[in-house]
Amino acid sequence: MSSSKISNTLAFECETGNYHTFCPISCVAWLYQKIEDSFFLVVGTKTCGYFLQNALGVMIFAEPRYAMAELEEGDISAQLNDYQELRRLCVQIKKDRNPSVIVWIGTCTTEIIKMDLEGMAPKLEAEIGIPIVVARANGLDYAFTQGEDTVLAAMAHRCPEYNISNNISSINQDQAIKGLLSFLPLKANPTFTQNKRTRNHPPLVLFGSLPSSVASQLTLELNKQSIDVSGWLPSQRYTELPEVGNEVYVCGVNPFLSRTATTLMRRRKCKLIGAPFPIGPDGTRAWIEKICAVFDIKPQGLEEREKQIWNGLKDYLDLVRGKSVFFMGDNLLEISLARFLIRCGMVVYEIGIPYMDKRYQAAELALLQQTCEELGVPLPRIVEKPDNYNQVQRMRELQPDLAITGMAHANPLEARGISTKWSVEFTFAQIHGFTNARDILELVTRPLRRNLSLEELGWAGLVKKDKINL
Repeated sequence: MSSSKISNTLAFECETGNYHTFCPISCVAWLYQKIEDSFFLVVGTKTCGYFLQNALGVMIFAEPRYAMAELEEGDISAQLNDYQELRRLCVQIKKDRNPSVIVWIGTCTTEIIKMDLEGMAPKLEAEIGIPIVVARANGLDYAFTQGEDTVLAAMAHRCPEYNISNNISSINQDQAIKGLLSFLPLKANPTFTQNKRTRNHPPLVLFGSLPSSVASQLTLELNKQSIDVSGWLPSQRYTELPEVGNEVYVCGVNPFLSRTATTLMRRRKCKLIGAPFPIGPDGTRAWIEKICAVFDIKPQGLEEREKQIWNGLKDYLDLVRGKSVFFMGDNLLEISLARFLIRCGMVVYEIGIPYMDKRYQAAELALLQQTCEELGVPLPRIVEKPDNYNQVQRMRELQPDLAITGMAHANPLEARGISTKWSVEFTFAQIHGFTNARDILELVTRPLRRNLSLEELGWAGLVKKDKINL
């Protein structure tokens, strides 16, 4: 199809479908592991406890750093004193674990009975001497990944204030040391001359919870461009939260962190770098280039770096090229994943997404449109809050090669002959940065490779026939 026949603007539709998604309290699963000195206390009913126990695979002897504060009839009917009950639990947590911070996760029930967690937290914090952060990660959100957004937005208020005078003095100190060492021969201090750099740009803080190895990869990629990362939100330890303030630039790594971005801008007066997200080689390059542009730094070697990664993906690209995919919408990563898969040569029929913050995702949407125009392919249909019944009807007509969907619809679609991939797997997989693009395609191609194996065995027709008969 020639580019002249392609619509030059993205089309957005909005339906009123149900949100078949995980509960946002599932963010506890990865946040308690990321923030090593934290303890998460989920305040909810037995249903919340069952969900955490089953969905997160808790072992009795694992002693994870989170627990349930189960609300019973006495709590809901206001016969018990909420403060005293929470105090008893927090004192026990301090005695057993002594964390640097306790995070209270509010649920639907605490919203319904109007439990004043924000009012109780400061008083109890002063009494037990441990910071208590309140995050209402309840089912009123659109997607389960927004639980992390709520927690990080609450933690943004606890970040220390950036003090420019301290920064200037540290830079002057580095320059003074470097000046003194300049009198020494180069071989006398090779480590300092090669690795020690004086930052010549404003402080940069990245926000979004990533595994430590992935965060290190992104930090190193920026270091190659002479950009220093001042800190991450969240940090590995609560006591090492980054300094934020008027002179600090912030940039997100995930598309579901719009509330955190707003908090950092409006409450902490940070400057937001609106960049595409570092998912896939194309997204990672665009993310780095945008940060470089803001700091007036000319990027070096990014084109060659991206080309090298694409060459390493050739075996996967041959498999996905020309295949079609349908996003039902589940975790708010849909736009970024669709953009990457289009660049890989796939046809994206529809991008369903539970919630779209067009301001926060503006750069990602622009990159999606640019990608389609460069490749001369139609712009995909973007449907916010999709109606699942209507989506199933559209899939019956389109017959995509793959549907990326929530677990609730995976088995029914498989029974009707449509290959599926759970969208929640992309949430827990390492998909950020240049080197992890292979992991994305490994997940996407697994159902396609399974189908090819069945065809080679001569079973594909029989299996598909049995599925449709269901």
